[in-house]
Amino acid sequence: METIYGYLDKISYCNEENSFVVAKLKERGKRELSCIVGNLLGVNPGESLQLTGIWKHNPKFGLQFQVERFEAIVPATTRGIEKYLSSGLIRGIGPVMAKRIVETFGAEALDVIENNPAKLTEVSGIGPKRIELISQAWEEQKEIKEIMIFLQGHGVAASHAAKIYQCYGQDSIAVVKDNPYRLAEDIRGIGFLTADNIARAMGVDPNSILRAKEGIVHVLRQTLLEGHVFYPQPGILQKSREALQIDEEIAEQALDELQREQRIIIEDMAVEGAEEGGHDDFKGVYLKPFFIAESQMALQLLHLQEEDSKVRAVDSDKMLEWVEQQLDINLAQRQKEAIAMAVQEKILIITGGPGTGKTTIINALVRIFKGLKLKITMAAPTGRAAKRMQETTGWDALTVHRLLEFNPREGNFKRNRDYPLETDVLIIDELSMMDTMLMYQLLRAIPLHAILILVGDVNQLPSVGPGNVLSDLITSGKFPMVELREIFRQSRRSRIVSNAHRINEGNLPFIDNPEGRELSDFYFIEEENPQKVVAKILDLCQRRIPDRFFFHPVKEIQVLTPMHRGVVGTMNLNVELQKALNPQGFELTRGGRSFRVRDKVMQLVNNYEKDIYNGDIGWISTIDVENQQLEINYDGRRVSYDFAQLDEIQLSYATSIHKAQGSEYPAVIMPILIQHYLLLQRNLVYTGVTRAKRLVILIGSKKALAMAINNNKTNKRFTRLRERLQTEVNKHRGIILNTTEVEV
Repeated sequence: METIYGYLDKISYCNEENSFVVAKLKERGKRELSCIVGNLLGVNPGESLQLTGIWKHNPKFGLQFQVERFEAIVPATTRGIEKYLSSGLIRGIGPVMAKRIVETFGAEALDVIENNPAKLTEVSGIGPKRIELISQAWEEQKEIKEIMIFLQGHGVAASHAAKIYQCYGQDSIAVVKDNPYRLAEDIRGIGFLTADNIARAMGVDPNSILRAKEGIVHVLRQTLLEGHVFYPQPGILQKSREALQIDEEIAEQALDELQREQRIIIEDMAVEGAEEGGHDDFKGVYLKPFFIAESQMALQLLHLQEEDSKVRAVDSDKMLEWVEQQLDINLAQRQKEAIAMAVQEKILIITGGPGTGKTTIINALVRIFKGLKLKITMAAPTGRAAKRMQETTGWDALTVHRLLEFNPREGNFKRNRDYPLETDVLIIDELSMMDTMLMYQLLRAIPLHAILILVGDVNQLPSVGPGNVLSDLITSGKFPMVELREIFRQSRRSRIVSNAHRINEGNLPFIDNPEGRELSDFYFIEEENPQKVVAKILDLCQRRIPDRFFFHPVKEIQVLTPMHRGVVGTMNLNVELQKALNPQGFELTRGGRSFRVRDKVMQLVNNYEKDIYNGDIGWISTIDVENQQLEINYDGRRVSYDFAQLDEIQLSYATSIHKAQGSEYPAVIMPILIQHYLLLQRNLVYTGVTRAKRLVILIGSKKALAMAINNNKTNKRFTRLRERLQTEVNKHRGIILNTTEVEV
């Protein structure tokens, strides 16, 4: 083992999943930068480090220092101090101010900041307010460093220290010592496994009931990420035993205690889905909020359907004739049926693929209900879907969160059964994206007299969150439903639309590319080598599409891919596309991820305080190192992020098809390769293709495309909404269902 010292110059690569980092170190006494590799997640350029490890020669990359352990230290040289201060770690000091401070105080700069900050007034541009800001930031950094040392001593990446400090402040170490499992619940990015590692390092018994209970809750949360609302009890016990390496007896005892504490609900299930547990009958395990949400959702839908609306008797023929004149169109028969039913029924489901006239129906209904003097409200699950709804109808549309007036401080929705929406007609678009919890919150706020019209494409991917709401509502048979199948003449000319319907029917799309200079809106490029696929994607974005179709390479072209990992996964594609499309300018590196002004980025989680939601896309407009803030432009609205919040965003030159739900892009490029075989499904390709408005380019192998289209077996989601709507199963014993609030 050898110990070396230096300051971190640049992070070349970082894998946040396994903490592996490749970086360049300006080592003491050496002119050339040294390559260091190892578990260094959380370090930032400019930090001075003491590293212990061994030198090894990598056949491909040459001499590398393999880090076994490291510690952040105070930089000793003026160059190191300037690099440290200009890195953005200290709010109030950017590159320019760092240079001035070091020019004024030299090697004593850090001592002045810590022990005699009043002397900073000697530096041009620093007044009392900035001194106060710098002093406060310096003290925070000292406390964060203490937390960092404590966490690293228990095997935790330093990148979590700032978040832990933000959450718990000066009590951080005390909270972690008292119950490390709190971290998994309170702090994004710290899951159960990390919290468990801390607990184990602090001496928590691996066979303790506390660990088993928290582990089971973690396993249940993992099943939510797979789309399940509940999971069979035998499967939960098995997954928990495997994940925690505990005996069956301990797992069962922990499950019993969780049930007694009402953190989970265990319900007897019917035969369907029993194959998971290997029994004719089995018990389903819910996290309590999801049991309440699913149960209440069914009750609310049935109650809503039973009440009368404000619509009085309407002559359907005259109404349809009137609206055709208003819109100057001739409605198709199925469209007329849908419009007539929407006026007569309390709940109506309208489903259909692209080009089948869903938007025309919504436009007609808006005119009719407006003519009937009824108050109309329109919403969609995401901001982009709501904006598209507003653009196509000319009627105001909101996100469901805005509609329900989410209160980020209290963590709940203002609109509920005690303060319902003020509307007579509610039209929800892109219903396939609605998960169980959001649909539950929406239904709680709908007045019982209101008409509810649900519009969506049941053949798209289900919601990212738990549940299969649209499919369950349709298969329950409890509500009127109109399925639109006819493709209208103007849409029939689009190969995007016709090929989307071919894919949905299980047929290969027409992929014979036009010859000569004739333009199409659907192309297939055959290429099976992943590296060559990446090269062709870069060429399409940089040159071929902008030159031939005049689309902006960043704002109008979207790369959609089935996977995150691999050569043609989102992670690698974003790195390569950033190099190609936004190669220059100041670069901010955090946790191995680099951001530049003008980068295209996506929000990864719902941030209710910022009113920005999972899947929203924007462009970085400014990076302020001095104040540790980054600003993103979301469709004209500028939103600021502290550097500690940057794990909420990622580059989005390429994104997953799941993340693209509810969005539309002028041009879509979609790689489909055999390497994606685990995810190749018909609804995945269909969803990707239907995201494009004017151009689709599939690139990959015909074999992979055929595999996907022939695979119509969607992964089963364990939900019970359909059964609750169909039977008396909703009348559950032993749990109060008229709960006033469920955690979002």
